[in-house]
Amino acid sequence: MLFKQQYEEIKALGKTIFDNPELGYKEFKTKQTVVNMLKKVNPDIKLEEFSRTGLKTSLGEGKAYTVAFIAELDAVYAPTHWCADKDTGAAHNCGHYTQVAIALALYKYLFESKAYQSFDYNLTFIFIPAEEYLDLAFRDELIANKEISYYGGKPEAMKLGIFDDIDIGICVHAIGGEFAERTIEVNCDLAGFLYKKYTFKGKATHAGFDPFSSKNAYNMSTLFNVALGLSRQQLKDVEKVRINPIVMNSDMSTNVIPNHITVGSDLRTLTVDYMKEVAKKMDDAAKGSAYALQGDVSIHTQMGYLPFVQDRYLSEFVVQAFNKNEEIPVISNGNVISAAGDIGDLAYILPCIQIGYSGFTGTIHGDDFVDIDPAFIYEIFPRFLAQVFEEMNGNIDKAKLYRRSYEEYEKLVLSITE
Repeated sequence: MLFKQQYEEIKALGKTIFDNPELGYKEFKTKQTVVNMLKKVNPDIKLEEFSRTGLKTSLGEGKAYTVAFIAELDAVYAPTHWCADKDTGAAHNCGHYTQVAIALALYKYLFESKAYQSFDYNLTFIFIPAEEYLDLAFRDELIANKEISYYGGKPEAMKLGIFDDIDIGICVHAIGGEFAERTIEVNCDLAGFLYKKYTFKGKATHAGFDPFSSKNAYNMSTLFNVALGLSRQQLKDVEKVRINPIVMNSDMSTNVIPNHITVGSDLRTLTVDYMKEVAKKMDDAAKGSAYALQGDVSIHTQMGYLPFVQDRYLSEFVVQAFNKNEEIPVISNGNVISAAGDIGDLAYILPCIQIGYSGFTGTIHGDDFVDIDPAFIYEIFPRFLAQVFEEMNGNIDKAKLYRRSYEEYEKLVLSITE
């Protein structure tokens, strides 16, 4: 009943966040909206701040486990979206605004009903910045100024110890596309990715008078692109490999043979080992293309996010709750996609799931993305999540959980980029 009573308030909070999109590590208005709501619900709330805009707060203490419900604060850079911020280009066309509202709906329900007091685990809410991997020049400045160490909000929080007392991580995320019936999704694994920058170096000469002694860097990059295209048949379909080379910068002139050009590409795979293998193949293609045309190439590798394999044991609680639920007709189970998220990094150190939910139309990250079923998003789905918490209560098997250290995570990332 409480979810029905608070529906209009939660829906309005979602709209407020949607109408005020902010890029990662800049979510100050969104942070204040969250703080205002939490303090309205619980004036004595204890809030821990981190990473410029991150917030952490708990219900319960001193219990055997701590479960974190994680909501992402940031928007996407999408200046052509119909509700983009005219100054920053930020737009909420990934659905994060609904995550935040859902988290607030759960906090309000659990606090006011006192339902959390019967749980045999602590429940921590973490509102985290910068899930989207973008606005990198700004984040480079933050890194240079030692304000952050990672582009992604979850790896940064991991380094800061925000997850040191967490045993289980639960995220939720909008499902792209429109569904005929209200749908949730479990066990949707995500790819990991890294960035490559290849700077081809040649020799500039007059394009008309003396092209003969030149070494054309643009041609090297073209040969590289062809090599990548021809190599695709050798890449395993099961790994959902994605490569997207683009020319990142050039000051070419039509009467001068270009002596440098930078090509950037992401590389997405479902496993770390195959990511390393394909990255080597890309590097070899770049080196060979430069060598074939008497040039040179420098290579820079930048880690993105790790692949995300959802914890099947934790997903069982979601399936059990769905089987008892009479409001949601459809569950999707076991999809695999090439999208990525920093939930993969967090899942390396502790078991995590990300529950998908419908209620939208348009394309994720597209100009036409918008929610169309707010009753499902802000009332029915949060009520379902409360059922998931009830299923977990008294039934968590510690033997089926795992824990790795931040140091182990750091070592793995360095092994990919070195």
